[in-house]
Amino acid sequence: MKFTLFFILLFQTILVSYSEAQDLVKERIRKLSNNKTSVYIEKGIFHNGGVKQEAVLKSIRQSYNPKLGFERVVIDFNTNNVPKIYGHISSQDKMLYVDFFDTSLAKEFQTIGSKHFVEKINFFPIEKNYLSMEIKLKSKVTADIFYLDNPARLVIDLKN
Repeated sequence: MKFTLFFILLFQTILVSYSEAQDLVKERIRKLSNNKTSVYIEKGIFHNGGVKQEAVLKSIRQSYNPKLGFERVVIDFNTNNVPKIYGHISSQDKMLYVDFFDTSLAKEFQTIGSKHFVEKINFFPIEKNYLSMEIKLKSKVTADIFYLDNPARLVIDLKN
């Protein structure tokens, strides 16, 4: 009984502090496109409206194109369609968060390091088949986020 009460109080404390940290109600919600839009956003919530399907995040790639001035991060899945995605970008906080539903990390998965705009990428397996990704950015940037199918990829283009 004491453990249950402790857990409930801890959960409430975390929820209250998190809700005070970000007021997501005021954020614009965007549905991701299945092609490059060249519409760069600096803040807001995004999702792909995807259907539930099991997927494995098998690799992540990263490159910088100095001529076009953007850094591209590509997340590869083992499926033909991208799993359900929900995320938030805050250029002000220099963070980008993405949650992947019904998704797990491949056993041989290796994350990538620092590049032009990306400082660090962390993955957090929250529950079975629920994966959260956190991208810490070096500076305030804008992002064009879209997905591609056959094979499934989430693409994040970052620029100043």
